[in-house]
Amino acid sequence: MQLALMLGRQGMGRVWPNPAVGCVLTRQGVIIGRGRTADGGRPHAEVVALTQAGDARCATAYVTLEPCAHTGQTGPCSQALIDAGVTRVVVATTDPDPRVAGRGIAMLRDAGVEVVLGVCQAEADVDHAGFFARLRENRPFVTLKIASTLDGRIATRTGESQWITGPAARRAVHMMRARHDAVIVGGGTLRADDPTLTVRGLGIDRQPVRIIVSNSPMVASNLQNTAADAPVWQCHGAGVTVPAWATGIACPVKDNAVDMTAVMAAIAAKGITRVFCEGGGALAASLLRAGLVDELIVMHAGCVIGGDGTASLAALGVDNLDDAPRFDLHSVQSIGTDVMQRWTRRMGFNPS
Repeated sequence: MQLALMLGRQGMGRVWPNPAVGCVLTRQGVIIGRGRTADGGRPHAEVVALTQAGDARCATAYVTLEPCAHTGQTGPCSQALIDAGVTRVVVATTDPDPRVAGRGIAMLRDAGVEVVLGVCQAEADVDHAGFFARLRENRPFVTLKIASTLDGRIATRTGESQWITGPAARRAVHMMRARHDAVIVGGGTLRADDPTLTVRGLGIDRQPVRIIVSNSPMVASNLQNTAADAPVWQCHGAGVTVPAWATGIACPVKDNAVDMTAVMAAIAAKGITRVFCEGGGALAASLLRAGLVDELIVMHAGCVIGGDGTASLAALGVDNLDDAPRFDLHSVQSIGTDVMQRWTRRMGFNPS
């Protein structure tokens, strides 16, 4: 199952709107087939592994998510496993998709296949968190990345921000981009930094969607110059003209800004399961205020700018500490000359 999980993770950012599933087939303790959900979501991991095995009679399948039970662009994977003669299926976690939701397991058991549930479930639930969030909460899993000085500044008083962190940290950010379906920034970051928002230097051939949240028209930029390499979406309020090289997504406006809850629902409807937010401070604050941040990545550089620099977050309007968004520390590691902290949303935290 650990191998199946590793295979599934290789598909993160490449298989939406489907989950990044891994599958390993064994017979008498020997691996005879392995696979992950293919780029674009088809074929599914089970079919890839069965094809590689050729003959899967009397085999055991290890799958990171319950095999599907419905017919879409392809037939159900549960039936494919049955037809191949697999006699035992080990499933890490169940699929909440109402088209599946236990039906895949029931189909296998009805055919006489032994099913074992819950092996490495905690790890699988983390890996499939984006797929689950889209189904259960009508939004993608949201990772917010903040790269700042030790005193929480992201630019000098003159606006200079490139580069606060070192090359090793920036390379790590590109790796994180690659594991998400989309990268999102606000209009202020677009105008100030003119970013490309693509994955570079890693040999990646499938790019994340670039999403801009802005009520201002986008002008000629690095996004336009690379529009043929990766899609560009703009989430905007009414009356905003979107350039021909981008896709417009109209969203409600709340408190003079695009409503981020509506933005997340709109991109989830288009199939996005995991989104990586890279700023700026206003967009990050709006996500935190709305309770939409599942994972917080903070990269600290060993320098200070002072109070006249640009803060990493815009105002949150927190009067009482009990209302402040809370996160639990997951890990800390050194990356080159910088330090990266990974925080996860505190479950059950409900500010009054």
